[in-house]
Amino acid sequence: MRIVDLHCYPNTEPWIKSQGPYVEALAKYWNRSWTAKTEAEVVAEFKKVGVKAVLVAFDIETVTGTPPCSNDYVAKMRDDNPDVILQAWAAVDPFKDKAAIEEAKRAIKQLRMLGFHFHPIMGHFSVDDRRLYPLWETINELQVPVMVDVGTTGMGAGMPGGLGAILRHAHPAAIDRLAADFPDLSIVAAHPGWPWTEEMIAVALHKGNVSWELSGWSPKYFPDALKRDIKGRLKDKIMFGSDYPSIAYDRLFREWQELGYSDELMEKIFHGNAERILGL
Repeated sequence: MRIVDLHCYPNTEPWIKSQGPYVEALAKYWNRSWTAKTEAEVVAEFKKVGVKAVLVAFDIETVTGTPPCSNDYVAKMRDDNPDVILQAWAAVDPFKDKAAIEEAKRAIKQLRMLGFHFHPIMGHFSVDDRRLYPLWETINELQVPVMVDVGTTGMGAGMPGGLGAILRHAHPAAIDRLAADFPDLSIVAAHPGWPWTEEMIAVALHKGNVSWELSGWSPKYFPDALKRDIKGRLKDKIMFGSDYPSIAYDRLFREWQELGYSDELMEKIFHGNAERILGL
């Protein structure tokens, strides 16, 4: 079965450094250090498990003061490995204002990237913040999708003040508002959205321009309501993502299989919905 992984970080030194203090905090929280791999090692891992990866760039420079894992970097990694890496999500720091808008245009028109990924908690913003609407208007005009993290994160967890990150920034209500204000914008919610999973289900059902990929979470721990709606009302909206390198692929594939869904449904989740919704 073809497997399109919509949410893969490069797992190389530029990506790790781009997260600034969050990396050390997560290592303490999970009791697991992050070790950078080479690009060749990352690509070999994708090949070994048989996924077609969509890479994710990363830019929260105004929060961390650290250089981004740039759009040029992930686009080159994509172009160097076309048999394994399908596409790449661009990243722009919305607080860079006009520079963010110009970079958004360049990422699509010159680098031919898929769309844009945003991490509201780590970036210290909510996507329905009116100050950011000039950027959304630009992206809407570019006619490309956005992927927005929803729900809690391990980044900053257990640290005093969560390193300044605010969980509410990733509430499904922000995606609901963005989808309502930009009905032509294709929005992919990323992660199961805990502790607001049922609210995210409501948004995905209500907004025709919202779909959902379930990366970064062990499938066996999906809430019952989500497990039920994956095979029912949301069967044409759910897509696969891993949040690589957060969870091992063998575990993800085993636990998806243990959910007992039909082969027809898994075809949709693993590649069919992403092909139809995102043109992959």
